Amino acid sequence: MSTAMPFATDATLLSEVTAAVKTAGATLRDRYTPHARGVSLDEVVAEIHANDDAVLDVLREPLLRSRPGSQWAEDELAGGALPPGEWWIVDPAEGNINHVHGMEDWAVTATLVRDNLPVLTVVHLPLTGDTYTAVAGGGAHLNDRPLKVSGKTDLGAALTGTGQARPGEDERTFRRIGDSVTAMLINGLVVRVSVPATMQLIHVAAGRTDAFWQFSDVRSGLVAGALLVSEAGGTVTDLAGEPWSTAGRDFLAAAPGIHTAALKVLAPIA
Repeated sequence: MSTAMPFATDATLLSEVTAAVKTAGATLRDRYTPHARGVSLDEVVAEIHANDDAVLDVLREPLLRSRPGSQWAEDELAGGALPPGEWWIVDPAEGNINHVHGMEDWAVTATLVRDNLPVLTVVHLPLTGDTYTAVAGGGAHLNDRPLKVSGKTDLGAALTGTGQARPGEDERTFRRIGDSVTAMLINGLVVRVSVPATMQLIHVAAGRTDAFWQFSDVRSGLVAGALLVSEAGGTVTDLAGEPWSTAGRDFLAAAPGIHTAALKVLAPIA
């Protein structure tokens, strides 16, 4: 993924963004309980919105200040291409549903997108203190350690994953998810179906799992992981095999050695 701005400038920005995301992560960590909060749908939704609001209160202004002229993508569940320029795509509680239910798979993410390609990202896991970062052209890292995707070449040995991007997807999307899981269970080794996407994609970038796909274009769940996987040496495309951007309708990030085989399984379903 190329960048029109010199790498050094983005690399300098990374430390400022990392600090802001970690501060926001502390806010989300303080709101965490090891038990579920809310029983009715209205109660669960209220908890989710409260998490988002609390984190955005401490994250939005520092990010906008760090890149004068940058803009803010308001709807975290939106998809599709953005107007030209620099945009912050942020998920203040990626995996919010897990946070509200007392589970541990959640994070705070902030990604700078330039002309519809992610160029800088920070994914912070407040419960562990781990921070995943990437700058276009500068590699991907977990804390200070470089990340590298899996070296597998046999889809039959691959641990893969998928999941829904948001509640209330249309029935056709749900059926495609089910069909794709069946197809990958036949052709792969194990399939993980979970949310959120970013928490699966950090495992692809780290070489712990081998591929992740999604039948959705929700930007906030994909941009961070797309850059992390790409900078860790992975292949990121849509399910037609074309290079992925925020304009893509679907998504596949995989180790290079199994990407073609995974695409062969998934493309007919897409």
